[in-house]
This record gives sequence, C-alpha cells and structure tokens, in this order.
Amino acid sequence: MNFIVEPEAPPFREDETGAIRVGNSRILLELVIRAFQDGASPESIVQRYSTLLLSDVYTTIGYYLRHQEAVKAYLNHREQLAESVKQKLSSVQPDLSLIRLRLLAQQQYFYES
Repeated sequence: MNFIVEPEAPPFREDETGAIRVGNSRILLELVIRAFQDGASPESIVQRYSTLLLSDVYTTIGYYLRHQEAVKAYLNHREQLAESVKQKLSSVQPDLSLIRLRLLAQQQYFYES
C-alpha cells in the first residue's frame, strides 16, 4: 500500500487591506489566534465563528505553533496599525467627554426641576 502525504498550505488569504483571513471566511487570523491563546479549543472557536471550518482552525493553530515568531510579528504589526488608526480618529473627532458631561448636567437639571 502506497501512502502519500502531501504538504498543505495554511488556509490564509490576504484581503485588499493587507489583513489575513482564515479559509473562505472573513474571520481575521488574529481573532483565531487570540481565542486559542485565551484557551479556546478549535471546536469552541468554530462555534464562536460559524463561518470557519474546523479543519481550517486546526491548520491555523498548527501553523501558529510551528511559526510563532512570524505570527507574533504579524499580530504586533496589526496592533500597531490599529493604534495608529485609533490615534488618527481621536485627532479628527471632537472630545465627546465634554458633550457627555453637558448632557448629564442637563439631565440632572431636568430631574431636579
């Protein structure tokens, strides 16, 4: 009996923004890896993100375990990108805390009247 084992590429695809998606889903690589790091089993990850295939989650976790440094570098890059976007948004948007305080003061005045 001849048994041939073929290597399998990880089920990743890069979208137009440079984010890595798992399988044919829109689920980000970082969501699967963070869930695994938080102790979630592959089965519970599929329950959480029903568009994922269980085999894709196992393959993704296996890839992560074999290439931790590369995946960690990608995750750090994504976190830095998210922080950069957050800072840009906060510089463009007004400080909403002042508006919230003013609304709360008006609400308090209304209830006291």
